[in-house]
Amino acid sequence: MAQIVVRQLRKSYRIHERDPGVLGALRALARPRYRTVEALSGVSFELQRGEMLGFIGPNGAGKSTTIKILAGILRPDGGSVLIDGRDPFTDRERHVGRIGVVFGQRTQLWWDLPVGDGFALLRDIYRVDAQRYARTRDELVALLNLERVLDQPVRQLSLGQRMRAEIAAALLHQPDILFLDEPTIGLDAPSKLAVRDFVRRTNREHGTTVLLTTHDMHDVEALAGRVIVIGHGRVLADGPVEALRAQVAAARRAEGMTADAGADDDLAIEAVIARFYALHGAAEG
Repeated sequence: MAQIVVRQLRKSYRIHERDPGVLGALRALARPRYRTVEALSGVSFELQRGEMLGFIGPNGAGKSTTIKILAGILRPDGGSVLIDGRDPFTDRERHVGRIGVVFGQRTQLWWDLPVGDGFALLRDIYRVDAQRYARTRDELVALLNLERVLDQPVRQLSLGQRMRAEIAAALLHQPDILFLDEPTIGLDAPSKLAVRDFVRRTNREHGTTVLLTTHDMHDVEALAGRVIVIGHGRVLADGPVEALRAQVAAARRAEGMTADAGADDDLAIEAVIARFYALHGAAEG
């Protein structure tokens, strides 16, 4: 049985619009104007226990909205989500104890506290047994090279150090599922490699299910055995990266864009995904 089951997920946002300038602001107060944006329009997929899934798409495609619904942060407008038989939103307290979430542009650690103190607070929040916590913390600190930053406030860390600390924080309670929303954004090459190696090791040694959103296609190639491409709130493709390459290569040959039938098989992954977006009208205009 699948660990994550998503069926016809829908979510829309009501956005307030206003014209520029002071007059525009006054008009917005007197006669507010809104428009509705469909973030998700019937997204469905399943994820097996221990699987690593790349969830990719252009900006505004619905990736982060999906992650927030799966994490229990947002309630969907329609459809259903079951994770190990739980509804993430209505059974949120039990749900968050079994998942770990890392948002690349947000922090779950306390900005002015040393990293080690933040870890200890998370132990209390998740009610982790002291011996199990100490064993897990020491393992994570060693694997992610965090020994030198445990006494430093989070605000003093480099981006690479902070992201490694965030991943450790998300795994202190030994979750079954890890949601990674752009975990390598802004990192230098050595930090990206360290994060990828750690995620791969966590999946292999602990059987942790991983759902990864990223704009770095090298993350996808390095980690994900399967890829879901989303655009305009719809699933455009679901399968291995090789299947996307084949679709793009076939489309290019059909359009007469290459005389060499095998040339597209060696396209860089960024070119494959960019071309796939273009074929399906998924990229922002």
